[in-house]
Formats: sequence, structure tokens, C-alpha cells
Amino acid sequence: MPLTTRFQSPLHRLLASILLVLTIAACATFDSQPAPSLESEPPPLPPFFLRAELDDPFQTIDDAVRRVGSLRRVKELEDDDGGDLWQRLVDRFSFAYCPDGSQADQWARWFGDRPDYMERVLNRAQPWLYDIASQIEARDLPGELALLPIVESAYDPFAYSHGRASGAWQFLSGTARDFGIEINEFYDGRRDVYAATRAALDYLLYLGNRFDQDWELALAAYNAGQGRVHRAVQRNLARGRPATFSDISLPRETRAYVPKMHGLGCLFREPDRFGFELPQWPNQPRLARIDLDGPTDIVMLSARSGLDLAELLALNAGLNRHLTSPTGPHHLIVPIDLKDSVLDVLPTLNGADSIVWHEITVRRGDTLSGLAQRHDTSVRALREANGLNGDMLSIGQVLRLPGNGVPPEDSPYADRYQELASLQQRLLPTRRFQHQVRPGESLWLIARQYRVSVADIQRWNGLGGNSLIRPGQRLLIHMDSPGAPTAAPPARSIQYTVRSGDSLWLIARRHQVRLADLMRWNGLNEGSVLRPGQTLTIHRGGSA
Repeated sequence: MPLTTRFQSPLHRLLASILLVLTIAACATFDSQPAPSLESEPPPLPPFFLRAELDDPFQTIDDAVRRVGSLRRVKELEDDDGGDLWQRLVDRFSFAYCPDGSQADQWARWFGDRPDYMERVLNRAQPWLYDIASQIEARDLPGELALLPIVESAYDPFAYSHGRASGAWQFLSGTARDFGIEINEFYDGRRDVYAATRAALDYLLYLGNRFDQDWELALAAYNAGQGRVHRAVQRNLARGRPATFSDISLPRETRAYVPKMHGLGCLFREPDRFGFELPQWPNQPRLARIDLDGPTDIVMLSARSGLDLAELLALNAGLNRHLTSPTGPHHLIVPIDLKDSVLDVLPTLNGADSIVWHEITVRRGDTLSGLAQRHDTSVRALREANGLNGDMLSIGQVLRLPGNGVPPEDSPYADRYQELASLQQRLLPTRRFQHQVRPGESLWLIARQYRVSVADIQRWNGLGGNSLIRPGQRLLIHMDSPGAPTAAPPARSIQYTVRSGDSLWLIARRHQVRLADLMRWNGLNEGSVLRPGQTLTIHRGGSA
């Protein structure tokens, strides 16, 4: 059934909107080339994360974000005409290209023909766009990159793919950490739009430089991995063939990904051509970043500052608990009109009292990076929690790590703690997925894809031994069952390509390894000269 069909009941309308969001979110692909025309149905739903009981909390968060982006929040700034925010970004567009009949042209028309969907996505983008535009300008990047989270996640900070990419910019944990994102028990910076935006744009700046400002190749690398795209380019060059995006061999998903970005760019640059009404937003900030002295109880903060709890969670989606992380990052994002109220309340809060700490003892061979990896934290977090200035450890040394924050007993805000716990439980990633059956798929093929058994799928979905499945049917997959894949172990080593301006010290610091180890792994010394393009080996588990 086409997703544009109008339903009568609110439940059906809500389910339709959820299906549409997930259809165009990260990793949506076509089954055939070229892209479908406007008369055809949207691309089939890919295997994609669905939160438990998605409808209610997702609607709550969308409503909260809409309130944050509402013009009532910045009425005092409206007299200061700073221009139009979207025009500010469009003026920086540089690569979008959509010849008539091309796949990019069809994508532009596909998005332009769905104003209800675009309105929902842009409502989520609205609070963040001023900051994103500023960060794009600071790095002198193309304005089209502000549209990338539409393709990746529909601007949903809670999006989580079955490939374990997370957040509005859809980072894998390894890449996220490479670009400075903190991930620990209390906080996942991939979902923090403020932090992830900076990391994603740093990564895109790096990819743009690596592929000589060829943004088709850079975007393909963002989607498929820089190594895969680099190898495809090198293969073609070695054979004397052209090595543009159109010429190299790439996964079908990536072949559709880049035209989507072209299409969205054309849609916003030439709205009249595609029957799209370009939104007009004041060129003004909607959000403020507030630095914290330490762990902060966001439930108590919301209650005392008058900030809606759902709004606070929507703007700080990286939080896994009711407390901000004891080891950082120490910031919160709040609506700009409530900044002063929050600053007034902060001195009355002390979240550190509800932290439960546990201890670990250093053993022979332990390193800070190895301990951080073993305990799912970072070297920076270990240093901060234990007042360490360097990497030296002693056998028998006791280090402490923060455990779960415990809500205070008999709190007058008990209902708020329950509200937050319920929202987080239903919005944050679980180990359950829903797979929409595609034409030609069988239970055997689906079971093989997820590395589970056919019997498991039948049991989870109440299917008999002779039950038939049909295209469009949605099947529940439990990823935490025996035999299901677990998170891939972190790579023991990576290959790092030296960039202009790099030094051994900078590279060691960026990857949180010792300078002596970096030199030893690569047969270098302090007098060695690095060259852009040179490849260095970096071991993730500490000394090797």
C-alpha cells in the first residue's frame, strides 16, 4: 500500500507517518535502477531499528522538538532581521546537480511530492540548523551537508540502525571515537546532536580533503567507508579507467545515497522547479549550550527551572540516565529563552551524591587504553575520574569508575523520574528489530541475514511450519537470542593516513596512545619526518 494513502483513524495516521519516516531514514535503497518515478511506490522499507512501543514516545519527542523550534521561543529576537536561515545555507551550496530525468532529479521530485514528511523532518532539524550552519561555515564546507541527516536518519537523534550506527548523523562507535565523541555508560555522544554535528563535519572535512574535494566520492565514503571507496578508486586507476563516483564499483545502497543528496540539494536550491515550498526561518539561534561543573540531575533541573522534561531529553538525547556523565562531557543543551532560568537553578543541584562508584585493580600488562576498552569507557574518562595526568599505571593501583546513578529515594519528583525512565526505555536502542519482507525473500534468507534460525523467527512471530510470508509483512527479530550476532569486537589496529599538518605527537594524542608506542609500531623515531598520505599503524588495545 502506498504510504501516501490517507487513513481515517488517528492510530492509522500515526502508523503511516512512522512507516514513512523509517522508509526514508538511514540506508533506504531502491531495488532497481533508475530511481522510481513519482507514480511508483516509495522504496521498500529496509531492515531498520524500531523502538519498543515507538508511537507514543516518538510523538512526545517530536512535539517537544516542535515546541523548542517554535517562533514564540525567539519573539524577542524577531525585530533583529538577520535574514533567512535557509537562504544562508543555500548560498553555500556547491555540488548539487540534477539533470532532467536523472536519478537525482527523481529523488528531488520524490521528496518534493511529500510535503507532510518533509515538514516533520524539518521540524526536528529546526532547533539545530543555526548551529549546523555556523559549523559548516567555520569549516568552509558545502551547505548541502546540512541535509545529510535527512538521508541518514530523518533528523532523528534516537535513530539506530541494525548495523549499529546511531544518532542523527549515524555514526558507528569506532568512527565516532576517532573524531572525539565520548561514549560511556551514562552518555552516547552519537545521539548528542551538538557533539555529533562537530564530529560529523570534522569527518566530512577530512573526507573532502582526502578525495580532493570530490564530494560525490566523499559522501560515498561517509556511507560505505573511506577504505572501500579508496580501494575502488585505486583499482580503476590501476586499470587506466576513470575513477569518478559513476565509474567505480560501490554497493547498491551507496549508489542511491549520493543521488539522494544531490536531489535534496536541488530541492532546496530550486524549490519552484519541484513544487516545494522552501521554509523561511529567522537566522537566529534557538538553543544555548550550558557548561556544567559535574554530574547534574536533569529531572531536578527540569522541575526547578520550568523546562519540560521531554524537551530536555529531546535536546540531550545522548543521556542514558537521569544524570549527566560524571566523567563528561559536562554540558547541556537548553532552549535559548530558558538559559537564564537554568543557570539560576544549577547551583542548587548536586548530582554527584547519587553516583555509585566501583573499583578496578591494575594488573600486569594493563594500560589505560586497554582498561578503557575493557570497561566500555574512554581514556579521558578514566583520567578524569582518577585525577591522572599521564598514562603511567602501577600494578595493584586501584582506579574507580562511576556505576549507575540511583534516583534519590522518597523524591517529590518521583513521577518525573518515572516519566524519564519510561521515555528512555522506549526511545533508546534495544536488541529488537522489525524487518519488512521484500519481494523474493524467504524465511531462510532473512534468518541468514540476521544469523538466527528459521525456527526462531517463526517462534517470535507466531508462524507455523507451513506459514507463508508476503512482501510488506513485518517480522520481529530478537538480536539478543542465543546464536545471534553480538557487537563486533573493536579492531585491534587501524591504518591511519597522515594529513597535512599532522605530527607524531598530534596523532598520538588524537588516538589516545603513547608517543613511544606510536613510533615503535611504525619503526619511527623523534627525528622521523611524516609525509601527507603516509600510512601509520595504530593499535587500539594499548601497547602491542
